[in-house]
Amino acid sequence: MTDLTAFVDGIVHEPTQTEGRGLDLTVTEVHEVTGPGRVDFGGGELEAADLAPHDRQYRNEDDDYQWWHLDAGQYLLEYNESLSLPGDTVAVVQTRDAVRARGAFHPTLRASELGHVPLSVGGAGLRLKENARVSTVVGVERA
Repeated sequence: MTDLTAFVDGIVHEPTQTEGRGLDLTVTEVHEVTGPGRVDFGGGELEAADLAPHDRQYRNEDDDYQWWHLDAGQYLLEYNESLSLPGDTVAVVQTRDAVRARGAFHPTLRASELGHVPLSVGGAGLRLKENARVSTVVGVERA
């Protein structure tokens, strides 16, 4: 089995993040898309979308970390971690089972770097705590 910690930098708490079937990634920020981006055929008119950090709040006054209260909709996740892969490989990243079981998910990614990842939240929404484990690197493979 591949030691995934060799490919991931910025791990928050290795024993917890490696206790399952891969290496869990944690959320550092949730963004809302506030203005449209542009995508064209040739790439000469690409323009990033406008993003704003989603508000967060403490659940209890003595908490160390805050929570995002996400309504049903689309968001962009930013991770605490980053990838450090050899040039010919990509990481396979999937939604963590605990997130999917609560009605939210992101697409499975084959990525050489972790940018913003789209998160879809359904139904009644989702409460997401800072540093929550939201995704899992399940493997590394040739690009």
